Amino acid sequence: MKKFVAAALGGTLAGVLVATQVAGPLLAQESARTSNVYEQLDLFGDIFERIRAQYVEEVDEGDLIEAAINGMLTSLDPHSSYLSPDDAEDMRVHTRGEFGGLGIEVTQEDGFVKVVSPIDGTPADTAGIEAGDFITHVDGESVLGLTLDQAVEMMRGPVGSEIVITVVREGEEEPFDISIIRDTIKLTAVRSRTQGDTVILRVTTFNDQTTPNLEAGFKKQVEELGGMDNVNGIVLDLRNNPGGLLNQAIQVSDSFLEKGEIVSTRGRNPEDGDRFNATPGDLAAGKPIVVLINGGSASASEIVAGALQDHRRAIVVGTKSFGKGSVQTVMPLRGSAAMRLTTARYYTPSGRSIQALGVSPDIVVEQPRRKPDDEEEVEGRKLRTEADLRGSLNNDSLSEDEIRQIEEDRAKAEAAAQLREEDYQLAYAIDILKGLSALGPTE
Repeated sequence: MKKFVAAALGGTLAGVLVATQVAGPLLAQESARTSNVYEQLDLFGDIFERIRAQYVEEVDEGDLIEAAINGMLTSLDPHSSYLSPDDAEDMRVHTRGEFGGLGIEVTQEDGFVKVVSPIDGTPADTAGIEAGDFITHVDGESVLGLTLDQAVEMMRGPVGSEIVITVVREGEEEPFDISIIRDTIKLTAVRSRTQGDTVILRVTTFNDQTTPNLEAGFKKQVEELGGMDNVNGIVLDLRNNPGGLLNQAIQVSDSFLEKGEIVSTRGRNPEDGDRFNATPGDLAAGKPIVVLINGGSASASEIVAGALQDHRRAIVVGTKSFGKGSVQTVMPLRGSAAMRLTTARYYTPSGRSIQALGVSPDIVVEQPRRKPDDEEEVEGRKLRTEADLRGSLNNDSLSEDEIRQIEEDRAKAEAAAQLREEDYQLAYAIDILKGLSALGPTE
């Protein structure tokens, strides 16, 4: 018995020695790491003092510290940044849906400002800015080497003033200038209309107005068509939608899903993750949905497209989306400033991350570039037919009602053909819904 106790005590002692031997180096490493951090902070203080005392011109200490903070955040990823009190207020106004400027969502790539998407009906959209454009100069001044916030600040100005931006665009051999008149941007989050028996919901952004606008617009269009029985499907147009609020993306997805996961977010620590699930109730009552996306569809748009695609609730049509699969949290700081920090990645219901990959459409449909006006005029000339000839015979085999019905059907077909010229992707989406409607409900 004494031998057993001794052996046990020996084992305990050995365990203590081993633990001490392992913990010792770990503690030493942590101490060295902490010491190194303090040394670097001392270095920062030394540099700050030398700049303040010896720089060729007097500097504003507050601006210097803000620049250092912003540099620390922007070194992490393109979406983390420091928001000065003015920038933080601008962001709050943006989410409410009205602000001044050009009407473009931008990011930074290779040192240049890249357009994520122009916003419908804004000066940038009217002037011809396209998703994927690179802005290299603002009023003749290069933006290379500037932070994104600095470049955006260059583009701000009084409403009614002119700005000239230099653009590099894929497919164009040389950079070219675009003149834009700044204006107050009033965002209409959702525009609804009908095309034949199809309800089209054009979602331009995800702000506080998006879900209420979507629900009200959809109900209005259904009423104008005479009820859900007369609706053959819905086109949810998310093209050139740069995203916005995560909760609005979840609510829009939930509007068309009865159950199941919509999106999950995962941070550095497993316990920081969240899952968001749909609640019962489908706004569209099971009617087929086509979601339109393109390279300007980002963030919240990709959450909606990915959720409806994974649940096989919608057919996704268009081109690959932007690929912003990260979540930013805006954290208030002292003095009304704020910090925008990337805190998580989001994942579609099937568990796929779209970060840098984007959502791939089920059916890839490119949007043809518009032809020059002279080509359109040549192709648009009306051909003469038998009915146009003077003295041609009437058709005696059909009644007036039958002839009227044929003419109405032809008018619808011609309207569809005209839509293909104006917006080929949208016309394609509507054709899909027509085909599904022709097949009838499936059991």
